[in-house]
Amino acid sequence: MTETGHPNSVTLRFLAAPTDVGHSGSVDAGTVLEWVDKAAYAAAVGWAKSYCVTAYVGNIHFADPVNSGDMVEVEATIVYTGRSSMHIRTVVSSGDPKGGPATMRSQCMVIFVAVGADGKPIPVPQFEPATPAEVEQRDHALARIKVREQIVEAMNRQEYTDAGTAERVTLRFMAAPTDVNWGGKVHGGIVMKWIDEAAYLCASRYCGRDTVAVFSGGVRFYRPLLIGHVVEVEARLVYTGNKGMHIAVHVRSGDPKGRELSLTTYCLTVMVARDDDGNSVPVPPWVPVSDEDKRLHAHARELLEIRGTAPGNRLPNHLLAGTAPAATAANGA
Repeated sequence: MTETGHPNSVTLRFLAAPTDVGHSGSVDAGTVLEWVDKAAYAAAVGWAKSYCVTAYVGNIHFADPVNSGDMVEVEATIVYTGRSSMHIRTVVSSGDPKGGPATMRSQCMVIFVAVGADGKPIPVPQFEPATPAEVEQRDHALARIKVREQIVEAMNRQEYTDAGTAERVTLRFMAAPTDVNWGGKVHGGIVMKWIDEAAYLCASRYCGRDTVAVFSGGVRFYRPLLIGHVVEVEARLVYTGNKGMHIAVHVRSGDPKGRELSLTTYCLTVMVARDDDGNSVPVPPWVPVSDEDKRLHAHARELLEIRGTAPGNRLPNHLLAGTAPAATAANGA
């Protein structure tokens, strides 16, 4: 870990190891999300001087892959504080360790909450921006709060049952001691890695090709996941664009001595199919069949429209009439 000279910012620097490479041939999105969570945690704890928990991970676009052997930098900067929350902008960059500039690979907003010994939120020192750049980042975080509230509300309204007919996979396993975080529970980054694995399996089964994540959004952590509990990660196709497959993922967990599982985390991930050369390719359109299919399909479009109102965002090309081809894979999804 490297201190940047600013009390509100921390940068992690390390080499991407061969063991970080996943099914895509480069570092998987789940591993990048794990790095993001660790860097944001370091920034949060350094600021709050107490234990902190992940509450929300905002929209993260995976622009370019990180490869084994890359020098990786994950910068986490607190840009806004609430009473007990810290909004942390994270930027992942990587490049050749022999020299040359690093390239930005992804960025997103992570929200951590400081908690006391009883597990309840506690106040944190308030961050006051001191430079025009800090004011701009603070204002950007504030502008996205309303959008995030709309996304969370829309996601909370949805019900997922067996009436859906779309591609669906469920992974089940025990949360292992190696998954532990500094508070004795499952690390938030590990949970996001599980989400990426389930989304990959669901998308690849649907299209019959290798797939990679280009976007993950609305990652909401409802409650802690405990070591030794049974974990269920369910991924379901809810929408297809030109190339993107929108996968809703629910993570549930519970005591193995019982039968009840509680929702711990929910998010929506966009996966893109790739050919043998690594280029994104069109996928078969998914046509809703049941009433639940149609409802979830409409829900996915609603989320696209809400995100399109956020600062710097726009609707994907397949929802816009008469636009030019997308500049990025995420927008074209």
